[in-house]
Amino acid sequence: MTEPGRVLNVLFLCTHNSARSVMAEAIINGLASGRGRFAGYSAGSTPSGSPNPFALEQIQKAGLPTDGLRSKAWDEFARPGAPKMDFVFTVCDNAAKEACPVWPGQPITAHWDLADPSQVKGTDDEIRKAFHDTFHQLWNRINIFANLPMGKLDRLSIKKELDRIGKT
Repeated sequence: MTEPGRVLNVLFLCTHNSARSVMAEAIINGLASGRGRFAGYSAGSTPSGSPNPFALEQIQKAGLPTDGLRSKAWDEFARPGAPKMDFVFTVCDNAAKEACPVWPGQPITAHWDLADPSQVKGTDDEIRKAFHDTFHQLWNRINIFANLPMGKLDRLSIKKELDRIGKT
């Protein structure tokens, strides 16, 4: 599927680009197995304007950098001159149901349904637990994805694996 040594661009989408997609971007860019192999990005259909403070806290607790993380619109990645995406993942129900831009180069897409931790009501500790749980679901899925033998799989096999990962 890929030329050896080529960095693969991965875009994570969610409606507000403030929690799940931002955490996914930080994870793929921070994973040892992903460094040098993937460049992660995130965006949303209606960005909130800034990442959720609980998401940033969870990213920092995992020892990952938060520099440069911001809430941005997905059309930023559909413009001329934007990085060509190899993979596009929706990580929430709303973004999966919305009409996405046309991505140049026909990236492989998958939907990884995850509950929105920013919708949890309760104490700060209960909200932190929701962010922790979602972060670790993303961590596990992205780690499995980052360790797929991309050079040995065809597009259809990769798509099947991504769909399977989304069900874990």
